[in-house]
Amino acid sequence: MADYGLPDTYRHIYSGKVRDLFEAPNGQLLFVASDRISAYDWILPTPIPDKGRILTQLSLWWFDRLEGVVLNHVESTQVPAAVRGRAMLCARLEMMPVECVVRGYLAGSGLTEYNETRSICGNGLPPGLVDGSELPKALFTPATKAPMGEHDVNITYDETIVLVGQEEAQDLKRLSLDVYRRASAIAEERGLILADTKFEFGIATSGRYKGRMVLGDEVLTPDSSRYWPADQWSPGGPQPSFDKQFVRDWLTSPASGWDRNSGEPPPPLPDEVVEKTRAKYVEAYERLTGREFT
Repeated sequence: MADYGLPDTYRHIYSGKVRDLFEAPNGQLLFVASDRISAYDWILPTPIPDKGRILTQLSLWWFDRLEGVVLNHVESTQVPAAVRGRAMLCARLEMMPVECVVRGYLAGSGLTEYNETRSICGNGLPPGLVDGSELPKALFTPATKAPMGEHDVNITYDETIVLVGQEEAQDLKRLSLDVYRRASAIAEERGLILADTKFEFGIATSGRYKGRMVLGDEVLTPDSSRYWPADQWSPGGPQPSFDKQFVRDWLTSPASGWDRNSGEPPPPLPDEVVEKTRAKYVEAYERLTGREFT
């Protein structure tokens, strides 16, 4: 956990790969986005400057544009000065034990599963699709939430029903697809393809939406979503993306000297990789929002 210099009245509850969670004096939850970056299920020793601010500001921008589509957990951005710009005060949620993934294009673990079974999470797909292909329709492809350091596991919709109940599963699928369609249309207007994304939902246990299904955590950032420049889209191989691809590419190159199967932690990132990765996050923010990141 980063030392943010928060007042003693904020109690640390949890730290994930990127975010640190605190209980505020009034019982709300303070979500703080750090500059940590992860790859291959490791938290890397080198932060990416401003990453936490970009993720937070972009999430808040998206939450505003999803008004009328889905409720969200944000209650205030009036946070302590030490974390201003990278934090938000949120309602408490009883989180659904499912990562709500929506895919409009074939990539990542979806591509791997398609190549093995011609389906993703029980959704049958036609033959002949390749890396980067647009799917016939956007698919809800849920996954279980794995402990830190382990991979999420794709599951079927029927398995989702078993985990959370039929009514809740229907809500998760409907809301996830609705949010994806709205976000995909907005991204398209800005020359970007939203290839896939993941959401986290929960039932609010406090605040104005108590008892209702609410979108939590972050939303539609380069950490949770795969964005491609539309004018460079070319199915048949990996697409240029607005995420941590520079980090992944360097870690798996001979230059890093790291074997991802060795069990050893990754080495520090060189300055050039840090700068290029930060620039990609800034570019994603500026292209989506139309605002300059300062």
